[in-house]
Amino acid sequence: MEWNEIIALLMFGGTFGMLMLGFPVAFTIAGTALLTAFIALGLGLFEFTFLQAMPNRIYDNAMKNEVLLAVPLFVFMGVMLEKSKVAEELLENMGRLFGSINGGLGISVFIVGALLAASTGIVGATVVTMGLISLPTMLKYGYSPRVATGVICASGTLGQIIPPSIVLVILGDQLSNAYVDAQRELGNWSPEPVSVGDLFAGAMVPGVMLVGLYILYQVVVAIIRPSSSPAMPEEARQIEGDGNALFSALQALLPPVILIIAVLGSILVGIATPTEAASVGAVGAVMLAGWRLSDRSARPIFLGFIAMVVLMGLVANFDMTVTKNDIPAGTMVAIFVAAICCAVLLYSIIISCIRTFGVGVLQEVMRSTAQITSLVFVIVIGAAMFSLVFRGLGGDDKVHEILSNMPGGKVGAIIIVILVMFILGFFLDFIEITFVVVPIVAPIILKMDVNPIWLGIMMAMNLQTSFLTPPFGFALFYLRGVAPPSVTTIDIYRGVAPFVLIQILALGILAMYPELTTWLPKVLFGTDLSTG
Repeated sequence: MEWNEIIALLMFGGTFGMLMLGFPVAFTIAGTALLTAFIALGLGLFEFTFLQAMPNRIYDNAMKNEVLLAVPLFVFMGVMLEKSKVAEELLENMGRLFGSINGGLGISVFIVGALLAASTGIVGATVVTMGLISLPTMLKYGYSPRVATGVICASGTLGQIIPPSIVLVILGDQLSNAYVDAQRELGNWSPEPVSVGDLFAGAMVPGVMLVGLYILYQVVVAIIRPSSSPAMPEEARQIEGDGNALFSALQALLPPVILIIAVLGSILVGIATPTEAASVGAVGAVMLAGWRLSDRSARPIFLGFIAMVVLMGLVANFDMTVTKNDIPAGTMVAIFVAAICCAVLLYSIIISCIRTFGVGVLQEVMRSTAQITSLVFVIVIGAAMFSLVFRGLGGDDKVHEILSNMPGGKVGAIIIVILVMFILGFFLDFIEITFVVVPIVAPIILKMDVNPIWLGIMMAMNLQTSFLTPPFGFALFYLRGVAPPSVTTIDIYRGVAPFVLIQILALGILAMYPELTTWLPKVLFGTDLSTG
């Protein structure tokens, strides 16, 4: 092994050690890489031209990257929905709907968790929200602490795999670059692109399958040990006045579901890119919050939603480019209607912003969005520096050599990468893992004729599993922080154990049947990449 390769591997180990000591992730990644670069420069093992390329990498990978624009928009959407009490109302009404059966409250938590996952895509926010809202309720009505904590942790991590997910946005961007690099090295100079939309479509079937497995497990537990998942008492399921449980559940369910369908549907149908759909989600979340958090008339909000739907329909059916020389009469009518809809939508947004600002929610959401987005992009810059120095030292060649010589060939290499990412998931967030590890290992794996969509979904579900696995899973610490003292850490560990096994089962199913991830992208977008 050459000295430069040894230094590259030491840099990787040094970064990991600094993180274990508690130093901030973003600055540790960049600082360790920069320190290693200067040491290697002094030893004559590194060229300064690699560091000179850093500004261009930041400009190309962050400032010009339209895909990453979706990150702050999806974060804003998720935080706004979290603060607008959508989850609380959903859980309350779904609990009444399913509460008459054993395990019904647990099923409700999975359904709400899946919807919240599709809305936020932020594991920490979902676990904390569900822990604060549902854990006291489940314990109050006699649920075993182990069952309750396992259900909450498992439902909270669904944001990793259910689109539209920030994980899939970032992973899709990195895999797209890695796939292009791999194909060019194989001699294909015009590879079929891999988009975030492909990953969203590829995650739909595995996400639904995982929710189904979770609910099936809850049903089995309720049958075998009914005392651990009892039905809610009759008085707890009563609705004030003469309300109907089904009607109340639909009333709470429809607005967020419609918003999710509008965001995800516009991507899957091809009306909008993920970035454009994220803007629809952000606007829709503001209007939904303006309706939920105020007792004033909901008419401006409803008009805004109608205007948004009409605009999406017009965009899907008309080319409303006004710079054309010849515009048909029908298109002119569409442009006129679109202008009216834009005015109505703007009015609705202004009303919603005033209402959310008045109750202090808008300020809090904007602050949280700025903090999370800043974290993401600082990590982008740090990861770019790390990747640049690692490759400048020949570390990627050593990783390629290691993976290529693994027993079992392609399968062995994939297993090693999955295991490494799983272990890193104990200590690092998905953002760091995606920006640091994926650019290094993905081009090597993809050169082995592996479908990038399947690889991306396997990586996302693998990280989700590591977030659940004791003793270091992030989701466990998030829940421990909001759980009452009566719920012990051992309860949480034992509660998530069955769900970790379910996750491993789901990973095995995806490994045996890659078509579960590749079928829908092929149907919707015609994406047909090599499956190996």
